[in-house]
Formats: sequence, structure tokens, C-alpha cells
Amino acid sequence: MNLLASWLGNVPDFAIPYALAALGLILTERSGVLALHAEGLMLVGALFGIGAQLALGNAGLALLAAMGAAALVSLLFAVMVIWLRINQVIAGLTLVFFCQGLTGLLGTLWGWTNQPVAGLPALALWPLSDLPLVGRLFQQNLLVYLTPLIFFAVIAWLERTTPGLRLRAVGENPQAADAAGLSVAGYRLLAILAGAALVGLAGGYIAVLSTKLWIAEMTGGRGWIAVALVIFARWSPWRALAGALLFGCIEALIPQLAAAGVRLSQYFILMAPYAVTLGVMIWVALAGRDRLSQPGALGEAYVREERR
Repeated sequence: MNLLASWLGNVPDFAIPYALAALGLILTERSGVLALHAEGLMLVGALFGIGAQLALGNAGLALLAAMGAAALVSLLFAVMVIWLRINQVIAGLTLVFFCQGLTGLLGTLWGWTNQPVAGLPALALWPLSDLPLVGRLFQQNLLVYLTPLIFFAVIAWLERTTPGLRLRAVGENPQAADAAGLSVAGYRLLAILAGAALVGLAGGYIAVLSTKLWIAEMTGGRGWIAVALVIFARWSPWRALAGALLFGCIEALIPQLAAAGVRLSQYFILMAPYAVTLGVMIWVALAGRDRLSQPGALGEAYVREERR
């Protein structure tokens, strides 16, 4: 029972980065821009979140710095895919490798590597926190409790507001949106910046609130899993949240098994999240429904003079 309670209590810590990163990618891709750069932006958010925490000593400001830094770096991606019309797959992959090298270099030069920070204390939601077995689920840091509200806000904006519906229209048919007087480039830029801020927040969570220090390439491929999670969720934020909880359950289970004395190969531990990701991708491919759910113009550069 203690093992089960500990496992459940640790699930949010593993699930929140997946959820926030996937939500940011969905927001960007709803505008028709293919976002494969999550791994790089998470590293940027993690690095600058730690840097701000070390400099300011405030975890809230550190998370805001993580969001701002990721959004700033995403401007480079926006220039490449919106105005230069570089292939979005190549631009996304290039940005990941650029961010991996940049964060490793800056983290070393500025001396932020392996510098511990305080993070945020756990907040107990009494009396739920006193419940048997599931009580630890209600003893989390503030961002865990705010994440469902962030999802509610983004979904409401996408589905209930005029700018959100216009952004979705740009992602479905940019030619028609342009003919209706909408700025395709403007809405795509907005989606890239807002999505990058959420992805940066996911990286900041890992560094500032979870591991509470910075090391090079500390995201460990979570950005790539978030990309797969978007496809698994078929661009639905609520399905992405459910998928993030699934991946969080799997990742949280591995250290609990090790603590219980179950001998696991380190290679199995490294492989497990990606094996699950492959299984999810195969399931989506066999289901054959992803093409029906993705934005109609996803991955397509828009040129005003061209007509589909």
C-alpha cells in the first residue's frame, strides 16, 4: 500500500511536463505550423528557469523567465517557417540541435550546472491530503494545481473566442482565412510564441520544481515524447492531458519498482518511455484516424499568390 501511495503521489511530477509541452504544441499546430522543436525549447526553458531562480530566488519569476526565453528563441523558428518558408520539419529539427548546443554551452559558461535551487513547497489540500492511498495526490506544488486551469483557459480560448476560432481557421484553410481578411502570418506568429511559452514552462517545471537543478540535456527526450503525444491525442487538449497522465504513470512506476527491490536493467529503464511511445504511434497508425483530426494545412507554408 505504501508503494502504491508513493507511486500515485509521484505521477503528477512526471506527467505535468508532458501535459504542458503537448498543450503548447497543439496550440502551435492548430495554426497549421508543424512543431517538432519541443525538445529544444524545453531545454531553453529549463536553463533560463534555473538561471532566474539562482539570480532572483523566486520560483514564480523563474517559471516566467523560462516561458519568456522559450518564446524569444521561437522567434527564430517563426522567421524560418513563416517568412523564409523553410521546410517546417527541417526548421524544427535544426532548432532542437541548436538549442541543445546553446544551452549546454551557456549552462557551462555561466556556472549554472549542478547548482541546486529551492523550488516550490508542496501545498496540501486538506482534507483531501489526509485520504488513505490517494492523499499524496493532493500534496503537490502550485503549478500542478494550476495546470488543469491552464488547459481550461487554452481550450476556452480556442473554442469560445473569436481570435481562437480565427487561429483554427488559419490552420484549416489559410487561403480562405486570408480571403476573409485575416493575417495568416500574424496568427501563426501568435500561435508559435504562445505555444513556445507553454513548452518553455514545461522545461522550467523539470528544472525548477522537479529536479531543482540544471544539467545538460536534462529533458531526456521528453520533448520528442510530447510530439508523439499530440498525435496520440489527435490534437485534442483533453486527450493530451489524459495521455500525459498515462506516460506519467509509466515513468513514475519505474523508480518505485526499483525502490521495492525489483531488479531492472538500466537499459530497460532508458528504453521504457520510448517503447511505450512506439506502441502509441503504431496504435494511432492502425486506427487510421489521425488524418481526420489534424489541422487541414498542417506543415504547409502559406504563400498568398498560391491557391490550393
